[in-house]
Amino acid sequence: METGAITDNIDVAQVVLYVFWVFFAGLIFYLRREDRREGYPLESEVTGQPLAPDVIWLPRPKEFRLEDGTTVLAPDPAGGDDRRVAATPVAGWPGAPMDPKGDPMTAAVGPGSYAERADKPDVTAEGKTKIVPLRVAPDFNVNQRDPDPRGMDVIAGDDKKAGVVSDIWIDRGEPQIRYLEIDIGGEAKGKKKTANKVLVPIGFARIDSWNRHVKVRSIFAKHFAKVPRTKKTTEVTRLEEDKISAYYGGGTLFASPERSEPII
Repeated sequence: METGAITDNIDVAQVVLYVFWVFFAGLIFYLRREDRREGYPLESEVTGQPLAPDVIWLPRPKEFRLEDGTTVLAPDPAGGDDRRVAATPVAGWPGAPMDPKGDPMTAAVGPGSYAERADKPDVTAEGKTKIVPLRVAPDFNVNQRDPDPRGMDVIAGDDKKAGVVSDIWIDRGEPQIRYLEIDIGGEAKGKKKTANKVLVPIGFARIDSWNRHVKVRSIFAKHFAKVPRTKKTTEVTRLEEDKISAYYGGGTLFASPERSEPII
């Protein structure tokens, strides 16, 4: 019998290999089970009904404590997001494409979908509102070597003017630009005309310093009027952020019928 052998057919290396296999299989099982806490389908794709509890595949709810002291459970026993999907499957098999109902730009499906995040602004470690316009953040400014988009025209995906950049919204925690504030023209209310401003995520904007304009290709000029607004003029909540980004994301596919057609 050779050194390290337990019997004629089993040695330490073989035992270690078997132990590793068992450990790795257990690790995969644990990770796939934890997947079902968030972001994993917990309902039938065909019927839309919640899946029945399973002591093996579905983990027990785990409590997560947030920075504001509140707690959430994952998976959520109450079912979590109960919004009706404004779309119907084009076929009866699981994973079939969804056809939006009504205005696809506001249906919140496909590239225009969003999560029901907390309807309160994100904050820094010091408790300050994280994303704010430059007009309320005097400690920040645009580097002299970079183009300042304020005052530039905004050109939409149909090459029409949609408005003018009125301010820049920055992230105090990074720091970097998060949104451009666009003045799309005043709204008449009684005898007064109030400002009508919307936000565009910086990822959807291209600043052309040579031609002095900002290009937003994802939506057309007529669509800016329906961009989701913020409740306050100096802060944006997490839910509002998702809704705004989803609207521009939806425009990449639904802004015109031609965009949703197959490309051959």
